[in-house]
Amino acid sequence: MDSSRVRVLFVCMGNICRSPLAEAVFHDLVTRARLSDRISIESAGIGSWHVGELPDPRTRSVAEKRGLRLTSRARQVEFDDLDRFHLVIAMDEENVRGLERIRAQAAPGAEVRRLREFDPQADELDVPDPYYGGDDGFERVHDMIERACEGLLEHIRETRL
Repeated sequence: MDSSRVRVLFVCMGNICRSPLAEAVFHDLVTRARLSDRISIESAGIGSWHVGELPDPRTRSVAEKRGLRLTSRARQVEFDDLDRFHLVIAMDEENVRGLERIRAQAAPGAEVRRLREFDPQADELDVPDPYYGGDDGFERVHDMIERACEGLLEHIRETRL
């Protein structure tokens, strides 16, 4: 594992809603903090349903209203991701279980955490999946992700930089 840069991977089910949004939000925070040369960021999904697709249009719309452009393409988590990344940040407990199944088949070195562990306002640790809900769910999820990403960046500054 490359120790010169902190490598962060955000993970959700299909890599079209929560994890690409977290990737973009965190990338923006890292860029504004002038830490792009010290932190690498990607996202992936547990499943392969959406591989190659752009993020969900509702996710892109909410992000664009807040000045972010989501252009990454969905990909599935690979075995070596759990060795290549320092922090693998899951959106919910189901994603953690999926990552643990992968971890059982690999020799990973990554620390697996849930994103809302870094959200000071979290009353629960899951970022709910907005995919089957209305547009307001995407707004709420964006707020959660912003707060948690700010906390994650602070955590990385304190423990890894």
